Amino acid sequence: MNNHSSSVMTPASSGEGLMRTGRLHVYTAPQRTFFAEVMAMAMQRASQGQRVLIVQFLKGGINQGPQQPVRLVQHLEWIRCPIPRCIDTPDVQEEEAMAINQLWQETQALVRSGRYQLAVLDELILAVHLGLLGLIDVVSFLQERPLTMDLVITGTTLPPEILALADQVTELRRPMSF
Repeated sequence: MNNHSSSVMTPASSGEGLMRTGRLHVYTAPQRTFFAEVMAMAMQRASQGQRVLIVQFLKGGINQGPQQPVRLVQHLEWIRCPIPRCIDTPDVQEEEAMAINQLWQETQALVRSGRYQLAVLDELILAVHLGLLGLIDVVSFLQERPLTMDLVITGTTLPPEILALADQVTELRRPMSF
């Protein structure tokens, strides 16, 4: 069965009675991990002509902010937070917190633009868990996302408020060994 062709009856806050066809996919694990299947899905969808956005909130170190996205294949834009390191603790410098917040604001605008068919927001859940982004703000954004967009979010420690919105939850239970 192709999940992308089914409709989900979800009233939209900005268009009561409209059908939501985009899905919210959540990938979670008890520890930080790289969800290779999420990135493979993004690349596959982009290679099929869909516009795809990948945003990595807590991975830095390569001078790649919203003004310098990497463009992989014709339809995929990949943005990392413009910070000098990867964040793995709530102890961040003021500049790092400001950069994460700025990336969050810009990500919301990009997603709401309707330009993309798929958006991957990597470690969004972890950013909430670490207190770097507000849960209420993230939940509101998830509820108001475009009706036809598929949205994938990843991270650890899934809050029940986000779980309640998910159309699909994939939980990695064991660490990957390489």
